[in-house]
Amino acid sequence: MPRRTATMLASTLVLFAFLCAGIFIKVPYSEMSPGPTVNTLGESHGEAVLQISGRKTYPTTGHLNMTTVRVTGADYDMNLVEAVYGWLSGGNIVVPHENLYPDGKTEEESTQENAEEFSQSQESAKVAALKELGIPVSARVVVASVVKGSPSEGRLHAGDVVKSVDGTQVKAPGDVADLVTRHKPGEKVVFDVIPAKEAAAAEKAHREPKGGEKVVITAGKAPDDGHAIVGIRAGTDHTFPFTVDIKLADVGGPSAGLMFALGIVDKLTPENLTGGNFVAGTGTIDDDGKVGPIGGIQMKTIGAREAGARYFLTPADNCSSAAKNTPDGLTLVKVGTIDDAVQALKKIGKGDTAGLPQCTP
Repeated sequence: MPRRTATMLASTLVLFAFLCAGIFIKVPYSEMSPGPTVNTLGESHGEAVLQISGRKTYPTTGHLNMTTVRVTGADYDMNLVEAVYGWLSGGNIVVPHENLYPDGKTEEESTQENAEEFSQSQESAKVAALKELGIPVSARVVVASVVKGSPSEGRLHAGDVVKSVDGTQVKAPGDVADLVTRHKPGEKVVFDVIPAKEAAAAEKAHREPKGGEKVVITAGKAPDDGHAIVGIRAGTDHTFPFTVDIKLADVGGPSAGLMFALGIVDKLTPENLTGGNFVAGTGTIDDDGKVGPIGGIQMKTIGAREAGARYFLTPADNCSSAAKNTPDGLTLVKVGTIDDAVQALKKIGKGDTAGLPQCTP
């Protein structure tokens, strides 16, 4: 066999061996890629994403798109070839598996956590949007969850409104724990609550719930330091003067909060905020309208530009990272609050974009 042919054959066999090894060698990495975007002013699966009743709404045009990121599942074993391809690809990011699924979290656990965060982001989006418009929103302390096997199991339920503990009115979730820990284990703690079903019915009818009931719980003992506990986690729920429903399936996490809030503001405002422009964005939002950072910002800007966006509302804390790889034709607009975003939209809608606060590396 000629030397050249033998060398080529040997090289081919070595390359084939490396390729086979790369396929069978598993690596502790996961992949992130641009996910779909959804116009919060439009429809998803045949129904409006934002559904408002009991309050006058106004026609909207353009786009206010929320953005998403696709990730490989917790049980997916990435091989070396896939990892190298992902590293070399400009559209995807390969990250350590533990970044997406910390502490050995399963895909089911991650999905459940994302669903809870998504639900909370919708609640905060409604609150922030109505506050931005000067529409009153009332808050109330509720039972957020009940610990299985605790003294409260079967006595208190998630969604129950807590009016007082031992006759003392509660105004914030922390008040509940403070009042319970004044007791010793074995003592009686008296809760004045409105059952979850009555509270939900009253909210749906936009009326005040009727009455309440006394629930007496015998305090248990905390395993760490022995203080009194009843086994509930208190949270905050809000009542709205009209109905705002967010209909969007197969999405999780808190990062759509800002775009949901802006969609609500646009629908309740006579002025057409976008002016027909294609705006996308991301960011968590709290009840006071503060915009927080999110993960996967580069994937989201790529997905937004591929969908047709020209402007991308970017959380201030994500600006530096996002600006390092800005897709061509996409302007990154820096926002720290919902009001920042609304003012930016007004400028975009009027074509007055010279003064927009932009992200820089």
